[in-house]
Amino acid sequence: MTTNKITESAIEELAIELLEKQGYRYIYAPDIAPDVEKPERDSFEDVLLLERLRRAVGRINPAIPADARQDAIKQIQRLNSPELIANNEAFHRMLTEGIKVSYQKDGADRGDIVWLVDFNNPENNEFLITNQFTVIENNINKRPDVIIFVNGLPLVVIELKNPADENATINSAFRQI
Repeated sequence: MTTNKITESAIEELAIELLEKQGYRYIYAPDIAPDVEKPERDSFEDVLLLERLRRAVGRINPAIPADARQDAIKQIQRLNSPELIANNEAFHRMLTEGIKVSYQKDGADRGDIVWLVDFNNPENNEFLITNQFTVIENNINKRPDVIIFVNGLPLVVIELKNPADENATINSAFRQI
């Protein structure tokens, strides 16, 4: 009698497969890393897939001038409070309430909101799943098992553990993240 061992990589593959069936596009993260021929980020410190974000923001906010849309993206990039909670709260506000921008139109200042996600038309968003996405911060190398990007924004981080490993607890996964 043979027994099939469940491995962490098998769970990762299953997660990717299930999300692909839901319409997510899959990309192996090392294929878009900064050190490849066609990178999607400039350095391993970058966590945004900027070109995907720019395209999505343009698609979702076509009536807002390109420079105002770019200003909204810069506001995301400037989130740099030393407090992780403060950054997360500010980003959450931007994600759920939009980003306030102003621009000139017909000689007058105009205020508007740039949306990062199209909540009214989900098909207008890009859903991407990656695995083995390396991030280096303060010379610490982290590689979550799976990251889900929506419009180039890393919104879900999944750290998988082997259920057959007694040391693989929720706490150990949390500490690893």
